[in-house]
Amino acid sequence: MRRPAAVEGATAIVVAHGFTGSVDRPAVRRAARVLARSAAVVTFSFRGHGRSGGLSTVGDREVLDLAAAVAWARSLGYRRVVTVGFSMGGSVALRHAALYGAAYAAPSGGAARERAAAATDAYAREPLPEAGARRAGGERRWPYGDAPEPWLAADARECRTDAVAAVSAPARWYYRGTAPMRRLHWVVTRPAGRLVGRYGLRTRIHPRDWNPVPLSPVAAVPLIAPTPLLIVHGDRDPYFPLDHPRMLAVAGPSELWLEPGMGHAENAAGDALLGRLGDWLVRA
Repeated sequence: MRRPAAVEGATAIVVAHGFTGSVDRPAVRRAARVLARSAAVVTFSFRGHGRSGGLSTVGDREVLDLAAAVAWARSLGYRRVVTVGFSMGGSVALRHAALYGAAYAAPSGGAARERAAAATDAYAREPLPEAGARRAGGERRWPYGDAPEPWLAADARECRTDAVAAVSAPARWYYRGTAPMRRLHWVVTRPAGRLVGRYGLRTRIHPRDWNPVPLSPVAAVPLIAPTPLLIVHGDRDPYFPLDHPRMLAVAGPSELWLEPGMGHAENAAGDALLGRLGDWLVRA
């Protein structure tokens, strides 16, 4: 993690990078510099990325990494802590905001938890969308060494975000409708692909399938309110077409920015857009 200067009562922005990113990637460093014009910034590398330990679960248990970064920012004295995620980090930010949010985690949140479980179970029962997609079957297990639902713990309140922005995030899992996503699935699901990830992309990927399938981003969105939510997507994103942000935006209360000429995630986010993002996160 990179430590900002603590300012009592101010806002801190926690940045969640995309798959194969890390705090040392130039695009992440540039995003942090621009966002720092609006507020203090906390950056970190997800598990299995860069110099962080562990293995990547490609957006599943990374929600715990983001929660730890948010809690750490609060421990420094920041009254408001907000999150912005790019691509995989955007899906993590959406799930984090839902799972740690007041509607889900409160003692009276049983109905919200039941809706989340129903949405996740319904998705898990769907047939495989394409051959080669990773889908766990049989008895559910928690293979990564984490507690099953730490967002329900008594101290989880410190891990909550006050606002969330998701940039270039997918709406649903297992999408393979574009060539870049088919290549990504090869990296994640094939032993040879994971070797490329480890040695070529500095990303160590867990070999096990998701089980249970995590709450999808679009199923998470209805659980985020009343936390302010911003969806940002480029109209030239080569990974996820525009049905993804539109699906997210109609799933629950949110603001949608469709950016003309923008490609994918932090690599394509210009300084002007990052500046607007920082201003929105501070005002929200």
